[in-house]
Amino acid sequence: MSCSTEGTCCSTTAAATDTVEKAPVTTVYAVAGMTCGHCEQAVGKAVSALPGVTAVRVDVPAGRVTVSAEAEPDEEALRAAIDDAGYELTGRA
Repeated sequence: MSCSTEGTCCSTTAAATDTVEKAPVTTVYAVAGMTCGHCEQAVGKAVSALPGVTAVRVDVPAGRVTVSAEAEPDEEALRAAIDDAGYELTGRA
């Protein structure tokens, strides 16, 4: 039994392939000046506010910030956000 009429098709497979989700891009950065839980919160909040960022993990003892985003993060915007929070982005880890 078919649910289509002559010349038409009601297949749902075309719609399913149109909405392919991209995996987030994850990048690890080295950040200097973080020493405590307050630093973790400040950096996390600053980076989370950037457009496209989906997750942030701050590792204070290692001096690293892991950023997951919809696309490659704008490194200059990331640097500015971290600098404005009072810390220094020193590069990719």
